[in-house]
Amino acid sequence: MQQQRNLSLDVFRGMDVALMIIVNSLGSFDTAWSPLLHAPWHGFSLTDLVFPTFLFVTGNAMYFSMQKYEAMGSAAVLTKILKRTVIIFLIGFLMYWFPFFNITETGEYVFRPLSNTRILGVLQRIALCYAIAAIIIHYFKVKGAVWYIGIALTFYTWVLWAFGDLTLEGNVGHKIDLMILGAKHLYQGEGKPFDPEGILSTIPSVVNVLAGYLTARFISRKGNGYETIARLMIAGALLLLAAQWADLFVPISKKLWTISYVFQTVGLDLLILPIIIFVIEHVGQKRWTPFFEVFGKNTLFIYILSEVLVIMMYWIPRGAYWPVAGKVQPESVLSWIYDHIFRVTGDYTGSFLFGVWVMLTCWLVGYILDKKKIYIKV
Repeated sequence: MQQQRNLSLDVFRGMDVALMIIVNSLGSFDTAWSPLLHAPWHGFSLTDLVFPTFLFVTGNAMYFSMQKYEAMGSAAVLTKILKRTVIIFLIGFLMYWFPFFNITETGEYVFRPLSNTRILGVLQRIALCYAIAAIIIHYFKVKGAVWYIGIALTFYTWVLWAFGDLTLEGNVGHKIDLMILGAKHLYQGEGKPFDPEGILSTIPSVVNVLAGYLTARFISRKGNGYETIARLMIAGALLLLAAQWADLFVPISKKLWTISYVFQTVGLDLLILPIIIFVIEHVGQKRWTPFFEVFGKNTLFIYILSEVLVIMMYWIPRGAYWPVAGKVQPESVLSWIYDHIFRVTGDYTGSFLFGVWVMLTCWLVGYILDKKKIYIKV
């Protein structure tokens, strides 16, 4: 049962990582199919499920790792949690600073100042959510996790309504980020400084990790039988209904990580995971699983590799220059590969296939590591 259970979780985690790499590595975000893009503000797409599912599977894995910690003293447990949190956070921060230099329009290399580097982000949120969830589980157990879920979602929703509105510039989370971090340290991709992985919205995102922990605990205790699958799917369906009800008052929004968004994402995870368990362990279809197991075994490393790979392709000029709007700009390796190889299949198809190519390249590295029994842990 242990091996089958871990296989299902590895596959679920691997599927999420594969999709995460694709949506983060499109050849062009201007010509991408809508399911591969985040909702503009409120709303929901396939891509909006990727990150919270990563937090959910982090909680799955946490159930097994926290069991090992039980034999250790509190000081040792806190040291492990703190060490892992700091390492993941710093890696995330360095990724936004990487490659530490900018290339000017004339081809000169200029040091990239820390004063303009984003502080928070995907890996940083993973680190913070892991730390908070792990401390809750270690000290307050399941009861503490349940209490946190209820209090955090209620408190966060009240704060959103009481101290601002649900617009980009008017939400209270944005105001807190501007006050504490400053505009230059926020994500700039919304047209204005705004961080979807901001300080305040970290509070409800911890719920996704705790939901993953409680799910893994439930499966471990109840087994992988039909009753377990049915209960998980019923819980998922109820959460989806709750998400639609909550959406009437607080719209589903990844960028604000609203209560309706938490219900929506956890609900979908609770529907997808039991389907995977059913296919693998009851139908017995396992031939397709090795591909995703590769992602599941070196999850964090492969994700970081995909980000660094895309950054390097975007940053390194191919050596050809051409005039654009009266200026001389370098052609990046990324744009050359996309324009001359993948774009021939069409703008939208080519953009998607470029992301698939990046994903398969990272998979190949993970496959080699798996064959050599090398598993890079933080």
